[in-house]
Amino acid sequence: MSIFGAMFSGVSGLNAQSQSLGVISDNISNINTVGYKGNVARFSTLVTQQATRTAYSSGGVQALPLAMIDKQGLLQASDSSTDIAINGSGFIVVNDDAASAGSFLYTRAGSFRLDASGNLSNTAGLYLQGWPTDQSGVPLTANTSVLTDLETINLTGLSGTATPSSSLTVKANLPATATTGDTHSVTAQIFDSLGAAHNLTLDFAKTATANQWTLSAGDPTLATDSATTTGTTTFGPSTVTFNGDGTLASVSATSLGIAGWTTGAVNSTIALDIGTVGAADGVTQFSNSFTIGSVEQDGQRFGFFTGISFDEEGIVTAQFDNGVTQAIYKVPVATFPNNNGLDALSGNAYREAERSGALILRSAGIGGAGRLAPSSLEASTVDLAAEFTNMITTQRAYSANARIITTADEMLEELNRLGR
Repeated sequence: MSIFGAMFSGVSGLNAQSQSLGVISDNISNINTVGYKGNVARFSTLVTQQATRTAYSSGGVQALPLAMIDKQGLLQASDSSTDIAINGSGFIVVNDDAASAGSFLYTRAGSFRLDASGNLSNTAGLYLQGWPTDQSGVPLTANTSVLTDLETINLTGLSGTATPSSSLTVKANLPATATTGDTHSVTAQIFDSLGAAHNLTLDFAKTATANQWTLSAGDPTLATDSATTTGTTTFGPSTVTFNGDGTLASVSATSLGIAGWTTGAVNSTIALDIGTVGAADGVTQFSNSFTIGSVEQDGQRFGFFTGISFDEEGIVTAQFDNGVTQAIYKVPVATFPNNNGLDALSGNAYREAERSGALILRSAGIGGAGRLAPSSLEASTVDLAAEFTNMITTQRAYSANARIITTADEMLEELNRLGR
């Protein structure tokens, strides 16, 4: 072994330990970076060809930084409904362009916020991607495996919503002891197509025929002022008969129409359900007092958009202050055969590479893809205690390699003195 070979070996050691310190410093500096995956320095030998079996040629060492991308970080609760994390394998798909015309990238950093244009972007300025869906959460795109079918999740245009009433269900008991002309009323709140609330009164009047009642409906009135009529009701009147056991026997009319809304809403058609013939699941006639069991109707008043929420399957749901919720997007999970083969980019994002294998888009929780964790963030995987320990050993190893060089220098100096 030559003295110069020893010096070169020491230099390679200095370089390798410098690389290791660089890895440690990056890890420590990203201790609070959401979704950051710690790196480690792995060392391997450098071997030079020996001239003879009795001579040793020093080679040295090289450092190989290894990304631990597939390591799961601790999930921490967040108070933001737009924060998401992945519990399991996979990545959130993002794009560096708001119009999804840039590069598709992949990240575990799920701290998203609304920007001035209504887009969801994270702290690195990368835009969250999703499939647009129908109101039940089914993606509208025909091919959910193609990146170009994804769109930046944008929340503009979700101004408000109103749903008109189209059905009304009444459960009540009419007294079998009622006499001709006795009337009992049920009042229900209904909504027109503009989301305005109205009161609709149904009157049950006992006829002279046994087990028979007449059902009529009044004109709707303002929910806040029962003296103000807001439309014209067209209905029956309906003849309602009961069996001898108090169950419903027949209903002659069940469709109720309302026209001429003073609010300017379109005409309404409401299906009236007072029970099943032969059953006691709606309006009944038993020997008891008049009792209202329940009055249920569909429809909702106008509601303003208040925010969004995610679920474990990746469904993005818009929420309105009238209680209405509507699915608008579905967030996919990107998976790769070798997560550790991805190319790391600035902004805690990754890019597909040859070593990672081809991308496969999956629905969350399907085919090995992790589930989304709403209102959560994935913490950095860096262990500070381990990094400080590695820093100490790296420092000592660096000093020892420097000692090799100074020792070889002293030996060369001694060799030079032999020639004097």
